[in-house]
Amino acid sequence: MYNSRITGLGKYVPDNVVTNHDLSKLMDTSDEWIQERTGIVERRWIPENSEDTSAVMGAKAARIAIERAGLTKDDIDFIVFATLSPDYYFPGCGVQIQDMLDMPTIGALDIRNQCTGFVYAVSVADQFIKTGMYKNILVIGSEYHSGGLEKSTRGRGVTVIFGDGAGAAVMSRTEDNSKGVLSSHLHSEGKYAEELTVLGPSIKHWVPEILEKNDPDDTSYYPYMNGTFVFKHAVVRFSEAIVEGLKANNLRKEDIDILIPHQANLRISQFIQKKFGLQDDQVYNNIQKYGNTTAASVIIALTEAWEEGKINEGDTVVLAAFGSGFTWGSVIMRW
Repeated sequence: MYNSRITGLGKYVPDNVVTNHDLSKLMDTSDEWIQERTGIVERRWIPENSEDTSAVMGAKAARIAIERAGLTKDDIDFIVFATLSPDYYFPGCGVQIQDMLDMPTIGALDIRNQCTGFVYAVSVADQFIKTGMYKNILVIGSEYHSGGLEKSTRGRGVTVIFGDGAGAAVMSRTEDNSKGVLSSHLHSEGKYAEELTVLGPSIKHWVPEILEKNDPDDTSYYPYMNGTFVFKHAVVRFSEAIVEGLKANNLRKEDIDILIPHQANLRISQFIQKKFGLQDDQVYNNIQKYGNTTAASVIIALTEAWEEGKINEGDTVVLAAFGSGFTWGSVIMRW
């Protein structure tokens, strides 16, 4: 059986920086309030009249990743695209990438697992490569949150958290089973789905009803989050996913060279860091700059860590995420 290894990484974020001070002009909030609760200082939002969308940003990140992998778009065998904010209700963004990059008529799969989207996507790509079905898979995480946020005091609890951006990885076949993805571990607990959700549109609230009501006070289209409830579950599930991955590979917490957590909240990352006794240089956080970019957060952080020379050959790299669903998981890899 083959193994899969990341051979190219790329990221793209909009140029438009939105600071906490900028948000305080739109809603009743402050830089101090936001930083104290989330650790976020600024985020990137796609500006009006921009060409950027989830698919467009994904394509921009993908081009960088493919080039860094030393490949061309014709070398890619399959696409896995993770997002909760696709350009269209359907079809998904994966087929748009195939078109935007002028690729052959390869398959494209979309992952709708929100904050754990990239971890799930890596796991899926890894299985296709391990079985020998594909040699090079393009894995993308991309989000366009800002267009769907309620930019008012009513929506501030969610709006201040999220940012836009994309990241991409090329995963390639290797016959060296000591390198690449060692294992992946995925979980869900659907009974808590409505604690972090967007309820509309849905089977309860579909197109005819939407058109008929046209209710300006209908908040079902905006994200809802039970923040305290999510936080309490996140710190538990993050830890479980990491421990599960380490045990599966006979590793100890001391063997972690770098942990790339989903950038949900800096306080969650700091809690996990303290629990595992990791040093600052063993945990990579960039939520301060980008906010929570959901399916894009792990891959943007992984790309930046690699670009900054914080990941070296032979390092044990742990990816971990928790989010809406509830879903959570981890990927253990040797660089």
